[in-house]
Amino acid sequence: MNQFVLFAATAEAGGGNVVSEIATRFGLSWELFISQVLVFVVLALLLKKFAYQPILTMLEERRQRIAESMENAEKIKEELASTAAARKKVLDDANAQANKLIEEARSAAAQVQERESQKAVAQAEQIISQAREAATADHARMLAELKQEIGGLVVKTTTQVIGKVLTPEDQTRLVEEANRELASS
Repeated sequence: MNQFVLFAATAEAGGGNVVSEIATRFGLSWELFISQVLVFVVLALLLKKFAYQPILTMLEERRQRIAESMENAEKIKEELASTAAARKKVLDDANAQANKLIEEARSAAAQVQERESQKAVAQAEQIISQAREAATADHARMLAELKQEIGGLVVKTTTQVIGKVLTPEDQTRLVEEANRELASS
């Protein structure tokens, strides 16, 4: 700026004609220069109103849409996180319930097994008891048969030894004596 002031001061000292001489040499026409400045200002105002303003408005709208998209993305991320947490909680609850059901099933199976084991033991004891009763009854029946056979043999042997026919009272007495002898031994 100081150079322009010095140039202007030098031009005035030399007689004011230097500036117009330089302007003429470079082809500067003041009327044309002012008209070009006015056209430039009008064009700049028109561009600002019809070109720059719509572009700036469009850029602002785009910025707002991007901001809304970012907010929506954050909301979606939060919802996704909460959904994942809820899903994990549901899975954990389902696993806990499944484990509980498995434990209950094992417990029920153990109870059923115990009950069936007790039934089997009771049936085995009943079979053994019935077998003992049957063995005792067979033993008693066999003893009775044996006593009859022995009594019959004693009577037969006595009849052959004595050589006479025994009366029914003699036969009964001999059978009872033989049974008493067998019972005592």
